[in-house]
Amino acid sequence: MTVLLAHGAGAAMDSPSMEAIARALADEGLRVARFEFGYMAARRNGQRKPPPRAETLIPEYRQAVEALAGEEPLVIGGKSMGGRVASMVADELFAAGRIAGLLCLGYPFHPPNHPEKLRTAHLAGMKTGALICQGTRDQFGTREEVAGYALSPAIELLWLEDGDHDLKPRKTVSGFTAADHLRTVGEAVREWCARLAPAAG
Repeated sequence: MTVLLAHGAGAAMDSPSMEAIARALADEGLRVARFEFGYMAARRNGQRKPPPRAETLIPEYRQAVEALAGEEPLVIGGKSMGGRVASMVADELFAAGRIAGLLCLGYPFHPPNHPEKLRTAHLAGMKTGALICQGTRDQFGTREEVAGYALSPAIELLWLEDGDHDLKPRKTVSGFTAADHLRTVGEAVREWCARLAPAAG
């Protein structure tokens, strides 16, 4: 199984959090591919481009999937905004038989401090099997908030106790370390992918 991951709005594909999650998935035998949206790649050349609206990045995500043609079964997803963009194109690619599932790491259900501005409308009718790994105190969507959202039955949620938007807990509060949560995510994604594989054929 190959997992294609896009980065979040403010950190590159080789940020510490992206490196850590890629290692956790690779440790479970998954092949991980990462890519950068154009605005982030431009920053490496000194161009300080702000993140564009998520929907404008959909064509770039489609291109990244095409670059992996032949890598099947394929799961798409990403960290925060990267996972959101993947979720916007997932059903189209799933219906075409191009992907097997969607993996979101810290999904941005709403902007911080604006729980009324939900980004969930397309998730209610999602057909693609999806796994969302979310910290219980994520400022983009806590466990209490998400419990009230209308989400498709195709979406599974993995809650990480006391995790923030990077899935990191406070050990003194939760008893868990970031490494603990990364192992939990890696194992859960491996098991979830194994369940997707037969359906992917």
